[in-house]
Amino acid sequence: MECITETKGDFLVVQVKGRMDAVTAPDFEKRCAEAIDAGKTSLVIDLGGLEYISSAGLRGILATAKKLKACQGRIAFANLSGMVQEVFAISGFTAMFSVYKSVEEATGA
Repeated sequence: MECITETKGDFLVVQVKGRMDAVTAPDFEKRCAEAIDAGKTSLVIDLGGLEYISSAGLRGILATAKKLKACQGRIAFANLSGMVQEVFAISGFTAMFSVYKSVEEATGA
């Protein structure tokens, strides 16, 4: 899994590529936690390059969202497609979180 971060206005965009599973999810969670600890409290997670997400990946996302909630932060997701979109829908994440078609839509909302 690869995580690329970029600041767009008030948002930190985290572009995730590859697979988010039991091996890679802790790295995602750690990188997001470091960004939050550094004062980045508005995150957009770009999942356009994510090919696979497991329950461990979902747990990493929930942990990140919980950490953001504790500091009145916010999280949104962009570019979901294929299996990742299905997993988000089945797990109820599309009802719990803001999901946008693009990063531009997410950062403009």
